[in-house]
Amino acid sequence: MSSASPLQRLRTVLDDAVLNVTGGERPTSAPTLERPKQAAHGDYATNAAMLLPKIVGAAPPMIAERLSVALSEYLGSDLEAIDVAGPGFLNLRLSDAWLVGALADVLAAGDAYGRGLVAPDAAEAIHLEFVSNNPTGPVHIGGARGAAFGSALANLLAYHGHRVHREYYVNDHGNQVELFGRSLQARARGEEPPEDGYQGDYVTDVAARIPDAATRPVEEVATEGIALMVAGQKASLEAFRTTFDQWFSERSLHAPRGDGNPTHPSGPGTPDATASGETAADGGPVPAPTGPSEVQEAFDVLAAQGRTYEQDGALFLNTTASGDDKDRVLVRADGRPTYFASDVAYHHDKRVRGYDRVIDVLGADHHGYVARIEAAFEALGGDRDQIELLITQFVNLFEHGERAKMSKRAGEFVALDDLVADIGVDAARWYLLARSHDTTIDLDLADAREQSAENPVYYVQYAHARIRSILARAEAGETTTVDPGDGAIAPSERELVLALLAWPDEVAEAADRRAPHRLATYALSLARGYSAFYRDCPVLAAGLPDDVRARRLDVCRATATVLASALSILGVDAPERMDREDAPVEG
Repeated sequence: MSSASPLQRLRTVLDDAVLNVTGGERPTSAPTLERPKQAAHGDYATNAAMLLPKIVGAAPPMIAERLSVALSEYLGSDLEAIDVAGPGFLNLRLSDAWLVGALADVLAAGDAYGRGLVAPDAAEAIHLEFVSNNPTGPVHIGGARGAAFGSALANLLAYHGHRVHREYYVNDHGNQVELFGRSLQARARGEEPPEDGYQGDYVTDVAARIPDAATRPVEEVATEGIALMVAGQKASLEAFRTTFDQWFSERSLHAPRGDGNPTHPSGPGTPDATASGETAADGGPVPAPTGPSEVQEAFDVLAAQGRTYEQDGALFLNTTASGDDKDRVLVRADGRPTYFASDVAYHHDKRVRGYDRVIDVLGADHHGYVARIEAAFEALGGDRDQIELLITQFVNLFEHGERAKMSKRAGEFVALDDLVADIGVDAARWYLLARSHDTTIDLDLADAREQSAENPVYYVQYAHARIRSILARAEAGETTTVDPGDGAIAPSERELVLALLAWPDEVAEAADRRAPHRLATYALSLARGYSAFYRDCPVLAAGLPDDVRARRLDVCRATATVLASALSILGVDAPERMDREDAPVEG
């Protein structure tokens, strides 16, 4: 099989026809090849003729007629009909033989169909940071949306052919850590946390797991508490099918570095080499790092670029030069670095690691960070086009239309664990991914629990399970007594195959737009298309000609493969069996 998809090959034929008509000159815009809004108009439509008047020196309808001749010659018997519509659109209807051949290509590709099709020169090494939930509390509903979106986006980009590094940034440095330690110690003593401290029963639970928390130095209590919280976050996220290649400690950015190499513990609470008793290759102790921290290294880079200045004892970064609304403080007058200082150092670290692209997924309350982070990245010597900051919007939970209250232990927020315990991982991920990340979600828990066609994730999973059941029954030689029909390719079968042929384009479009929600929309539409096919085209009917049965089974196999791929990217299970997978009966 050719590495090009059936649609890519059809576009190549269209391109050849255009060059034939223009004498070898290409239009400034590539012609489109899209499904018409109405299936009766054909399988595909193109605007090619409307792009060529200046080159050809003729009106679009006349150019369309000439393109029709060229396409008919190149496609031969694969083209069943072609006609000019409106101001010069061309509508193409492909033959049944072309459709069957295209389906064979999909099956030949197997699980690889639609995978890794990004052009080699466009494949990128991408650093993707997401979730980064505050380590002083459980993963909340906002972090859950970031986890669903970030992990699905990582899956999508990797599926398309990019190399993706998934990273979680642990905010284990600064005043919040001390405040968390004081809150834990207060609970260990049976006292209320400080007025600005951390609430919720989880604080009491964590304090109880730290030996002598009531009497030990608060710094030690904070360190152990953060380590326990991060371990809990990691477990929650793994249960939510969200994993990372690295858990990056903010604290490591402020630590001295040895031999010019960064010291990045895998998570908070990780001891440095000296404290752990690690030995060097010669058997002696590993020397303590003595070089400048990554924060200082970033400051040095900014100073060399002429982008920092001192005012009233504080150190500022000139971010207004890159479009920010005001310059930002890096170090306060009392010598304490700001949170922004860590952000700058972290993005310097990302740059020096050599990624082609940096993508940050931020929560809904981080709109104000975008301009300053972009400005800092540019000030560090980065290209503005190499960094993307994506903001996920809020999630509102409802129960039968009323605001839902779920969390009893997390304080003033809904925890990811509570959401998963209520509606399950599959429903939670689907409902958090079904809409674009930059729109607010109103998630009705009652709808998400529903196991019927009204629940889209159940509907898609049921379609996959139904297909697997049909394939297993066909393998066992089972037949049904429904009317087999005449064996012709029905309109619903044609529509389903054409939808399958769109899968590689759907992946490319979703990857380019950073829009995994498009695959949820596609999967739901494909499942509905399969339901129409299942209604119109019996697969197991006795008396069905062998070639027709084989073709319809091929349609089933290809649909199951693509549905499984779409669900896998979304992080949703593609079950082989479900309770109602054999009902309704065929026909």
